[in-house]
Amino acid sequence: MESIDIDETDLRLLDALQRDASLSNLALAAQVHVSPPTCLRRVKRLLDAGLIERQIAILSADRLAPVLGHGLSAVVEVSLDRQGAELLDAFEQRVSTDDAVQQCYRVSPGPDFVLIVHVADMPAYQALAQRLFTADANVRNVKAFFSVKRAKFEPKLVIPSAGRP
Repeated sequence: MESIDIDETDLRLLDALQRDASLSNLALAAQVHVSPPTCLRRVKRLLDAGLIERQIAILSADRLAPVLGHGLSAVVEVSLDRQGAELLDAFEQRVSTDDAVQQCYRVSPGPDFVLIVHVADMPAYQALAQRLFTADANVRNVKAFFSVKRAKFEPKLVIPSAGRP
């Protein structure tokens, strides 16, 4: 990916989009004080440059609970026995493709990985642990912390220079 020069207008666009990506081009242009054609062109440039990875809807787990159940969320620390680059990459690739793994971080110091997982219930967590951890001979230690309440969830990056005109 090539580097892209971004200015204050681009930062305002990024800030507005991460707060509400469902805004129409017209509404977004008005919010950041540019013309609609300029807004459209800049957003396309930001997408093409990979600064915007994707646009998604963030679902309300609490409001969906009557239909889907509350489920079980956990923060899982995983330490591997051997940390060769190819072994770390292989583990990361395997857990990243599992639908129950919402986030995967390679960390240091401490465990090798921290995962955020969400499953239907404890038997589903046991199945996840079996397929991702127990079946992998290189997994040395797994420590799971089960969520009793989500106090905050915010995927937004802070863009301090994206001042409002």
